[in-house]
Amino acid sequence: AMAWRAAPRAAARLLLGRRGIASCIDPSTGLTEDQKEFQKVAFDFAAKEMAPYMAEWDEKEIFPVETMRKAAQLGFGGIYVKPDVGGSGLSRLDTSIIFEALSTGCTSTTAYMSIHNMCVWMIDTFGNEEQRRRFCPSLCSMEKFASYCLTEPGSGSDAASLLTSAQRKGDTYILNGSKAFISGGGDTDVYVVMCRTGGPGPKGISCLVLEKGMPGLSFGKKEKKVGWNSQPTRAVIFEDCVVPVGNRLGAEGQGFSIAMQGLNGGRINIASCSLGAAHASVLLAQEHLSVRKQFGEPLANNQYLQFRLAEMATRLLAARLMVRNAARALQDGREDAAVLCSMAKLFATDECFGICNQALQMHGGYGYLKDYAVQQFVRDIRVHQILEGTNEVMRMIVARNLLQG
Repeated sequence: AMAWRAAPRAAARLLLGRRGIASCIDPSTGLTEDQKEFQKVAFDFAAKEMAPYMAEWDEKEIFPVETMRKAAQLGFGGIYVKPDVGGSGLSRLDTSIIFEALSTGCTSTTAYMSIHNMCVWMIDTFGNEEQRRRFCPSLCSMEKFASYCLTEPGSGSDAASLLTSAQRKGDTYILNGSKAFISGGGDTDVYVVMCRTGGPGPKGISCLVLEKGMPGLSFGKKEKKVGWNSQPTRAVIFEDCVVPVGNRLGAEGQGFSIAMQGLNGGRINIASCSLGAAHASVLLAQEHLSVRKQFGEPLANNQYLQFRLAEMATRLLAARLMVRNAARALQDGREDAAVLCSMAKLFATDECFGICNQALQMHGGYGYLKDYAVQQFVRDIRVHQILEGTNEVMRMIVARNLLQG
């Protein structure tokens, strides 16, 4: 147990890099050979390039640009983007597998990468050929980074009420308003912005792609957060910001549909990041129970703690199966995909937070020290129950689907 205190980063690397995972929670079970191969690449990258630095990135609030560019060289910058613009062309299930593995090394950094991937997918899917070729290659290589701008100070869960306005003026839009809680805001290069070009409600919303440096685009102060400290969060502010009409994705009025389709994938992605944090926390708890002694014997001999560990492993597996099921449904374009994504996001982020929190409890006082990785997993995944649609909104979506018949 003291290894975590003496050299927590080295211990993290050793623990997360080991292959001896109990078969009942082995994340490679049921995967194809190809999926096992890129999962191993992602686990190895997490163990060698992320876990040793996770605590430092958190403490010093470092946005690890070069590490993410190394991940992009492995194809992780545009995982489900088409190959002709630099993407990896993988499925939603493949993407979930990769984000789960990467998240064991640093959940906060992986969560930002998942948002970046969602933005590139939006441009790839809804952009015209000129837009795809202009934006996607440099985003897939992570030479440039992207941010998703939907939430506003006055519209969070009620996204359709957003007020940021874009007035058409010849070949440009004049953009005014602000966005809140933007991951990467101020440090990233490309901003996928939902704004109002028409009347009230979802049908009046369009999607514009902005680039850093455009006149009228500015940023608020860097927010101080409980977790997710390896990615900056700022308000994004538009004051008579001039955006070419050629930077609009899709048609006028299509923005809300683009935003929601992006979020279906985003919910799978963020749930997958929660799975990685929970998987790592189960391994940390398993290790701690084996080496920590109280009352003359290892904690692992205590039946109460054995039962709690069994429950954690069971909930982890249930959440993983649910997320992978939703990822397949989204990939296949099934009618129930959006609801399954909401169910998976709700269940996985709630359950995985509980798993990480229980792992911290098993560490006792040590779990509350920043020398031990488990507390960072708890802090980093707490926000997953809020973003990409709060879990209360997920319940509304599921209930509406069940009752509409």
